[in-house]
Amino acid sequence: MKLKLKTILQALGIKQAALASHLALSTATVAQIVNHGIWPKSIDQEDIKVRIVDFLQSNGAVEADLKDVFEGQEQEKSAAIETKQEETMLLRKQTLLQSTRKHFGMFLDPFANDVQSHADMYVNPEIRYVREAMFAVARHGGMLAVIAESGAGKTTLMRDLEDRIERENQPILMIRPYVLAAEDNDQKGKTLKSSHIAEAIMAAVAPLEKRKSSPEARFAQLHKALKESHTAGYRHVLVIDEAHSLPIPTIKHLKRFFELEMGFKKLLSIILIGQPELKVKLSERNADVREVVQRCEIVELAPIEPGRLEEYLKFKFDRLEKPLVEVIDASGIDALQSRLTVASTRRDRSDSVSLLYPLAIGNLLAASMNLAAEIGSPLVTADVVKGV
Repeated sequence: MKLKLKTILQALGIKQAALASHLALSTATVAQIVNHGIWPKSIDQEDIKVRIVDFLQSNGAVEADLKDVFEGQEQEKSAAIETKQEETMLLRKQTLLQSTRKHFGMFLDPFANDVQSHADMYVNPEIRYVREAMFAVARHGGMLAVIAESGAGKTTLMRDLEDRIERENQPILMIRPYVLAAEDNDQKGKTLKSSHIAEAIMAAVAPLEKRKSSPEARFAQLHKALKESHTAGYRHVLVIDEAHSLPIPTIKHLKRFFELEMGFKKLLSIILIGQPELKVKLSERNADVREVVQRCEIVELAPIEPGRLEEYLKFKFDRLEKPLVEVIDASGIDALQSRLTVASTRRDRSDSVSLLYPLAIGNLLAASMNLAAEIGSPLVTADVVKGV
């Protein structure tokens, strides 16, 4: 039984070895505690728990993070989801085989490189809100965090924002700093630091200007460059993808960038895009980032509503001028929805978690279509989906 403790350690960028060192226990013993909920019998369990909590608090954990820290992961967030993901091949990319495309009379894969323009984007009320919120921040200022699971469409929304700025000829400079294979601490990989962000801003706003030598002079130079660009009629939006990998100090330093002003005008908008771990880091109870959190709106991109699954699939196939009814029947759609919904019992009440994200839907339906072609079924039916 994996403890919630493991998720908190990962969110804070703390290795189990560091916790073992603090507790004066072997890494094997700590691994048994964190990964399996097995406590050493020779040591007072309550004493270990108190010392673990103290260690987490000293490394930035807040009260909300520590709630139920020694309980097993909620089923829908651990074993049930992991099993379901494996069953539905969420972690393995599926593509339509050539024989499958011939079987269904299709020349293209509706789920591969399927968004080539804004017209190819499926938009429901949830997606529309996030899309417009991002555009409003880019145009009018503010700080926004967009949080969603892997495969929910975060990257598509970012590309859509960039495309919309260009398509509508908006006077907005979109600044995207990045470090290849960024991590949230230097032990695991490269971190995105405030100096990298400053360099990216200068490269976008004043690419030919020679950089000052001292940090304070460079920041003043950056402020001046933003003022001049604003006077010339431009807005500036800093967009950080994979923001869940940002170290806490960099998140804290975002406040200083956000406070760059000219009179009453903010010179830089900020959009953070990341997975749910970002929400943990942006806890309002975390004193290190509280001033950033107070200025940042958080929006979460939910999965596609079950009632809109058929609408979503119809949109995808209509783009290829292929009627959905020639690919999958109603029982197949119901089976897709069932396979991508995890039912569980949590604290004596029924609950469920939807995995109806675009990537998951595309993978499962592609695998089902491949199986239908292999067995000679003219349509994807419930039995075909169950056979994947």
